[in-house]
Amino acid sequence: MKNHLLIIYFCLAQFISFAQVDKNDELYKTIILKDSLLFNVGFNTCDIKQFEYLLSDKLDFYHDISGISDKRKFLNNIKNGLCSNPTGFQSRRELLPESTRIYALYNDDKLYGAIQEGIHQFFERQANKPETFGSSAKFTHLWLLENNEWKLTKALSFEHQKNKISTTNSLIFENDLTIENWLKENKIPTLGIGIIEDGKLNQIKVFGKSSNGTSASYNTIFNVASLTKPVTALVTLKLVEQGKLGLDEPIYKYWTDPDIAQDPRHKKLTARLILSHQTGFKNWRWLNDDEKLRFDFDPGTAYQYSGEGYEYLRKVLENKFSKSLQQLAEELIFHPLKMNDTRFIWDKNVDNLRYALNFDKDGDTYKTVQNTTPNAADDLLTTIEDYGNFLVSIMNGDLLSEKTFKEMTTPQTGSEKGKHFGLGFEIYDLGNKEYALAHGGADNGVRAIVFILPETKQGLLIFTNSDTGGNVYETLVKQYLGKYGQKIIDTETK
Repeated sequence: MKNHLLIIYFCLAQFISFAQVDKNDELYKTIILKDSLLFNVGFNTCDIKQFEYLLSDKLDFYHDISGISDKRKFLNNIKNGLCSNPTGFQSRRELLPESTRIYALYNDDKLYGAIQEGIHQFFERQANKPETFGSSAKFTHLWLLENNEWKLTKALSFEHQKNKISTTNSLIFENDLTIENWLKENKIPTLGIGIIEDGKLNQIKVFGKSSNGTSASYNTIFNVASLTKPVTALVTLKLVEQGKLGLDEPIYKYWTDPDIAQDPRHKKLTARLILSHQTGFKNWRWLNDDEKLRFDFDPGTAYQYSGEGYEYLRKVLENKFSKSLQQLAEELIFHPLKMNDTRFIWDKNVDNLRYALNFDKDGDTYKTVQNTTPNAADDLLTTIEDYGNFLVSIMNGDLLSEKTFKEMTTPQTGSEKGKHFGLGFEIYDLGNKEYALAHGGADNGVRAIVFILPETKQGLLIFTNSDTGGNVYETLVKQYLGKYGQKIIDTETK
């Protein structure tokens, strides 16, 4: 069926002219009017006469779920299905106007038809119940002039997705030029998107410019700021899983920061408390008046996000194993997953031309951070592909055993806005035993965020190289994570 649909679609595509019909053109207005009569009047109110009049007797309707219909079968399904439901069930179709593309068909300069493409979504309602979202889908319609009357002759409805609500803003992803303009409006030079579906990294898209002014490549290298922390967490959990480090053993015997050596509370620090941000440290020691490390509260008694804690853990690991964090990560994660463009340090292997320079809100560049020593909490260099495969491997149980994965995803402490922190990731409760693991990164010229939904095998990566990059989060999260994305946004905005 899918192959048959593709053949029909590509056959229709051969007739499409290179130029779209302008929205002010009479043909555009005519087709939109016919569409409105067919759906707003016909479908949404069960006015069967509109279908009988607007559908060609030669109609072929191709649906990726319900199969192929001619006019007779299509009308029968409408009359005896949606329009005769004894429970009062009804369906409403809504066209997303900005998605519409119309192309004129000519034969020796004589107009004989038009192709309409777009996205529509369907809402369902029952008597005495609120309307709910049903599905969204793409469609292609072939309208032909029959005796000077416009008739729908071929119709394809495909890519139905039940949990993916489309919005006007989401339509930018149907057209690369439009998204480039959208990025310019938001002052974002480079945007990388990774889409995880069915437990696989299915799509990588990078928009904007590289450092040399050419179009950014799919393997553009980004600084992802605090997205470094989940990698450090996984290195630690791999060592725990191998029996080389205890998750709850005191770590003072491996290393103690001189600033807190005289404070007995340093003996309470463990890998678990560090990975879940329960150390009692501020984010960075320089936030203290004397710029020295100290406890704001007893370890394990409260939540306080701390990059300093992750750096503390790095020094513990490096002292215990006599290897740098870079070396440990290469052995345990980077090499096994072929993450060849991911590193904690800036060395000769970094391709400068693929690096996304970092910009402030006025479009001025920041000085590029080029660490020669790993930072466990910040400045990881990576690509959408590398980090996407890292997340997929976590979600699919390739990196950790079931036992360790459960430990990682178990809430350790409440964080903010009703969320919790596990070990390395923040946890969103999505209801019905579903949840999202997430982490963000923000630095000068860096805004990045990732989500994975282990139960539904979905995920999303958003990398940007601008202080204004967070402006696109809401649109992208809603677009690609559907109802779950809406729950995430609702959590963040409540």
